[in-house]
Amino acid sequence: MFRLFARIEQQYFKPGLTTGWIAALFLSLLLCAANATAAVRSIATAALPPQARRVLVQIAQGGPWISPKDGIVFGNYERQLPRRPRGYYREYTVPTPGLRHRGARRIVCGGPVRHPDICYYTDDHYATFTAISR
Repeated sequence: MFRLFARIEQQYFKPGLTTGWIAALFLSLLLCAANATAAVRSIATAALPPQARRVLVQIAQGGPWISPKDGIVFGNYERQLPRRPRGYYREYTVPTPGLRHRGARRIVCGGPVRHPDICYYTDDHYATFTAISR
């Protein structure tokens, strides 16, 4: 962390100035936060809940969907996933047993609709994502 701080201070600010080290610290923290956000865990398809595995099959088949909101563009407004052009990500509902509404579980896929480049699973309504490895 201090190496990164020193490198930013030398590169962007006059070393030793109070404003320089404060700004360098701020930039260092931003860079660390960006790297932490980009880090996503991964899960094997077989380890997903059975309802999520069924949704992956439905995605490959092009439907049928559980909710009329399935397949809509996912905006990635919280920037939890890697940045891509608008329209790259789409979201799908993963049913939760015992609930009569959509619940918090989703699969978000990026790329072509029926053959996505990557899919992510979230069980906390977009707070965290886990990449699905095939």
